[in-house]
This record gives sequence, C-alpha cells and structure tokens, in this order.
Amino acid sequence: MATARISVLSRDPITDAESLTDWLRGEPALAGKVRLDGAGPEPGQLGTALDTVTVLLGAGGPLTVLASCLRAWITQPRRSDVRLEVRRADGSGVEIDAERVRGEDLEGLLRRILQEGPDQDVRE
Repeated sequence: MATARISVLSRDPITDAESLTDWLRGEPALAGKVRLDGAGPEPGQLGTALDTVTVLLGAGGPLTVLASCLRAWITQPRRSDVRLEVRRADGSGVEIDAERVRGEDLEGLLRRILQEGPDQDVRE
C-alpha cells in the first residue's frame, strides 16, 4: 500500500494543510485514509506543527480520486500561489504548482511518483 505525504507550500501552510485535510476527508473513497500530522518538534519547541497530510492509498481507484481532489482543491482561485509537495515514504517526490497544474497531468505525476518511484525528484 502506497502512502502519500503531502506538504502545502504557502504563506500559511498549517491552515492550508488543515483545509486540504478537511477537503480530502469529505471524499467518500478516501474515508478513513487521511490524517494530518507533522515532523517531530524542533529543539526548544513544545509540540509538533501539524502541517503534513498523509493519505493511505490502496490499489487502483484511490490514486485517481486523490488526483481529482488535489486538482479541485489547488485550482480554487484563492490558492493561486500554493504549491503541493507530494512524497513517498522513501522521500522521492513531486512538486505541484497551482499556476501550472493541468488535470490530465496530475494523475500521471502522482502515479509515477507513488507507484513507480523515479530515481530522482520530478518537478512540474
């Protein structure tokens, strides 16, 4: 089972990660597969910033649904300056820019990074 770790690169990444988490949780095909988490606290910090959305993906459909949901969320007008960084557990990943995302490309990018795993990062 693949795991997608999605970081929102924006002016307010924590609020935007919460928004994306809520958006994805609203999709029945992803029910119970989405959680908000973050890295461990830095030295001197009391807690962890919950700024990463983790999605557990099985075979087939969930990847298509995730691509569709991400495309819908990121292309909303108020998110024109947002980028998403999608990574696998091994750290390989892709960066998706709201200004350049095209619906027909997003699923292919996600499939390539989450199922095949390129030798190096892919930037779009």
